[in-house]
Order: sequence, then C-alpha cells, then structure tokens
Amino acid sequence: MNGPRAIRIRQLRALALLVACCLSATARAQSMPTASRAGDLQFGGGFTLGRSGYNFNKISLTGGAAYATFDKRDHWGFEADFHQVKPSSDPTIYERTFEVGPRFYLTRGRLAPYGKVLVGRGVYNFSGNIANLAYNIYTFGGGADFTLTPTINLRADYEFQNWSGFPIATLHPSLFTIGAAYHFHTFPKPPR
Repeated sequence: MNGPRAIRIRQLRALALLVACCLSATARAQSMPTASRAGDLQFGGGFTLGRSGYNFNKISLTGGAAYATFDKRDHWGFEADFHQVKPSSDPTIYERTFEVGPRFYLTRGRLAPYGKVLVGRGVYNFSGNIANLAYNIYTFGGGADFTLTPTINLRADYEFQNWSGFPIATLHPSLFTIGAAYHFHTFPKPPR
C-alpha cells in the first residue's frame, strides 16, 4: 500500500499522535492536587488591656495592637505582633513591643485556637521621659481566631512577656487583646 490512501492513513496516524501528545499536558493538569496552597495570610488590629509592674508597683495598661499571620502549612505558621500600651495615671510612660515567631494552630470548624512563642524588642519609656530604653523580649501566648465571614476573623489573644535585663525588677507584662483581621483568601500554589 503505497498509494494516496496509505499516505492519508499515515497522516491521520501522525495527527492522532500529535493530538494525543498535546492533550496529555492538559490531562496532567487535572491530576495535580486541588487542595494545595501556598499559605493563608491575615492582617489585623485590636484593643489591648494589660497588667505590668515597675519598681514593684502594679500598673494597669491600655492601648492597641497590630498583627499579621502567615500559615504556610496545616497547623504551623508565623506571627508578627506590635503592641503599644500605657497607663492612664502617667501619659509619659509606655511599653512598645515588636515580636515575631512561630505559631501552632488547630482548626475546629469556625474556631482556630493557637499557641505561639515570639521573640523581639520592647521599648520602655520611663516617667517624665527621663529615659527611653530597648530590651530583648520573649513571649509565650495563645488565643483563638473565630471566622465571622470568609474574609473577617475575630481574635482573642493573651501574651505573657519577659523583658530581659530590665533594671530594678524584672518586667513581665500580661496583655489581653480583642481584635479583628482581614483574612485573604487562600493563595493557590504557582503552576509548575
């Protein structure tokens, strides 16, 4: 069979092979996992109440907080926190902290309880602005995020901070924050 019919059969086979090769890339795309993601991101802020002590005197604090979380894997992520609190008795005193570190969370329906260990810097402004000094700090904390809508999370957070090298007496503020965050939808993994 060397006639026009044989040539046409060879052309059809070549075309079928070409189509099969082209469609295999499309078929492969469907075999990738559909639940994969690069991570979850949220930015939020809140109102903070605290208890601190300087020179063995207990001080009640109020202020604000800002935070961001990025959860790369199921149950594990990173958190960055900023707090600024001050007592109502002396407006020149304030405690300002910047912290980052890992967090572990569980998802229970709309509730996501978590624990965290953070490190960072704390700035203490002494009464009458006589000194403004920075200290290394480490923090243990936890709380829960509650999914109100797909893009809004509510948060209740507790932190116990340890300020290293603070003069006279060690500084161990306890901070409780109530806040809300904007939750960005899950980021898809980039195609390979």
